[in-house]
Amino acid sequence: MPGNENLHAAMRNRKDEFYTQLVDIENELKHYKEHFRGKTVLCNCDDPRVSNFFHYFSYNFEQLGLKKLITTCYKNQERDLFSQHNSERAIWLEYNGDKNGNRIPDPEEIGINYLKGDGDFRSAECIELLKQADIVVTNPPFSLFKEYVAQLIEYDKKFVIIGHQNAIKYKEMFSLFMGNRIWLGYGFKGSAGHFISNYEDVASAGDHRKGMIRVSGVTWFTNLQIPKRNEELILYKQYNPEDYPRYDNYDAINVDKTADISVDYDGIMGVPITFMDKYNPEQFEIIGCTDRGGDNRPMVNAIRLTERAEDSPKIKGKKLYTRILIRRRQRAVPYNLDEEIQLPKAAEPKNN
Repeated sequence: MPGNENLHAAMRNRKDEFYTQLVDIENELKHYKEHFRGKTVLCNCDDPRVSNFFHYFSYNFEQLGLKKLITTCYKNQERDLFSQHNSERAIWLEYNGDKNGNRIPDPEEIGINYLKGDGDFRSAECIELLKQADIVVTNPPFSLFKEYVAQLIEYDKKFVIIGHQNAIKYKEMFSLFMGNRIWLGYGFKGSAGHFISNYEDVASAGDHRKGMIRVSGVTWFTNLQIPKRNEELILYKQYNPEDYPRYDNYDAINVDKTADISVDYDGIMGVPITFMDKYNPEQFEIIGCTDRGGDNRPMVNAIRLTERAEDSPKIKGKKLYTRILIRRRQRAVPYNLDEEIQLPKAAEPKNN
């Protein structure tokens, strides 16, 4: 994908300096406002002095009705957004709301505290801050995404975080999706985001923005209930074997686009990963994932037609991209307008 070469290199080299734009934070979090009232919010992968997450929550503290805002940074005591993290100490900030009535987070209202260690979210002192939080909101390091989510689940935290959609395929992550313990938020327009970065931007000219890098496939992950999660996908296409061929190696049919899911097929279907953006657990059941790391192998193996080594779905010998295996929940019996409705006959009048 254009713009993802640097993302992949960053994940390999543990370079994760991708900073989120304020407008992207606002566009997503406007859907969660009811969840923040009376809550302590933690942003634990941010330099709080330049973080747009800290900016959003501190300037909207009263409007959201927050109880407390805590932000931490990793090895950074300089105002340079792209510091080399060469300080062995880090800071954390605590904001408890406006004190002088101007509804602005003034410096004297923000508590500055020094961490003993480097501010790694896995450190004991950062875990103590995590324990105080009700909701975690941040853009964690892509290279540590699995470990980061695992910690949130371990400490039973609510969260709204940014990650790459490829993380859906990770074994540990996919099991959370199947268990309805995590789902996708509203996402970025066009499933791509521009992040403030000092990496070279290799995006096309039309997508280039100075000082930023365009990353395709990024989205928001959450476990907060949002209306989108219960929106039913409108299906309209009728099943036929020509448009929905069967796989060579799975007892399932192929669906290339989420919008093309058949309205009248009740068997197992393979859909692209992007389906997860429309997934409604009341409408669909997830069977598994064709990726080797996918999860729930017993259910996937039950419909496998060939040797287990062949994980990629195939049609006439041609390999396809990873597919999520799903089936529709039992449909309600549709009302047939053509049926004749038998109305009770009116009682005949009695003759006097």
